[in-house]
Amino acid sequence: MSLNEQQTAASRTLPLRLKRLDFEDPKDTDTPKCKRLRFSQPPSSPGLPPLSQSPCPGVPDHSISRVGPYVLLEATEGGHSYSAVHSITEREYTCKVLSMKRYHELIAPYARLPAHEHISRMAEIVTGEHSVYVFFARSHGDMHSYVRSCKRLREEEASSLFRQMAEAVAHCHQHGVVLRDLKLRKFVFADKQRTKLVLENLEDSCLLKGEDDSLTDKHGCPAYVGPEILNSKHSYSGKAADVWSLGVVLYTMLVGRYPFQDVEPAALFSKIRKGVFTIPESLSPKARCLIRNMLRKSPGERLSASETLLHPWLNCTSMASLSAHPNPADKTSPDQVVPDFDKYEGRD
Repeated sequence: MSLNEQQTAASRTLPLRLKRLDFEDPKDTDTPKCKRLRFSQPPSSPGLPPLSQSPCPGVPDHSISRVGPYVLLEATEGGHSYSAVHSITEREYTCKVLSMKRYHELIAPYARLPAHEHISRMAEIVTGEHSVYVFFARSHGDMHSYVRSCKRLREEEASSLFRQMAEAVAHCHQHGVVLRDLKLRKFVFADKQRTKLVLENLEDSCLLKGEDDSLTDKHGCPAYVGPEILNSKHSYSGKAADVWSLGVVLYTMLVGRYPFQDVEPAALFSKIRKGVFTIPESLSPKARCLIRNMLRKSPGERLSASETLLHPWLNCTSMASLSAHPNPADKTSPDQVVPDFDKYEGRD
């Protein structure tokens, strides 16, 4: 189906619930089983945690699942992630369940990327007969939920958190990884104080083969997708598209709503194509400047992720100038808050 046909089909779908513009989100029918697992050993990848093959001791409780030394607890959003506890150390983890057939494709970005403090790393990989269970350190909530609860962030806090996001994206780009499906919900807190962020997963990313970052697939989240992805009939810059999505992230953090949103998918895409948005005057001049330079309609005019880190808004010696521009009073109208993510971001 062509992009125009897809967008026409989208206009007949209310509300927006799809994650990708190409509507190709194959459902993984290989769901985790709450039974004893039989383990097999797939080929290992360099730079990745060792694969565990320890069988589950004893007969598992039918109300929970045991995967090697881990106990899987309640499922999180989408049913492909679980809270987990190590039965010996009692440390808490998040478990991602991957199908064996897509295992190597999904973990390839982790093998390429050197460790970075703002990108989540795999703690252990446990393989079953049909599924692979990947364990990450426990998170303390995601940025989408945090922005919804706060309605919007003050610039001093937003600057600290956004710098961490931009550092993660710049690190990925530096090593030939384009994230594509970049959005608020992909960033999670690594501490209870909610001061440290990590990019939670790289499942939708694309590995570049060289310096050329041209992509052709129409892959992304409706609320965060760049206009060139909607308009282009050929290739587009994957890195520039990531920066656009990162600009949407920043705008949403500071304003409390998406720069482009509409209950009608076709109307949403039309607004994004035009690239016209407004920035509240209550934001500091430096914040408005950074947003405008990331949400440029022309990809070639946008800052790169590494250039974003050099912007004065992220390098203020004093936050007094930011504090001098308080956010406006909270409003309760639906268009002034970040909407439920199932309408604009889709579910994993």
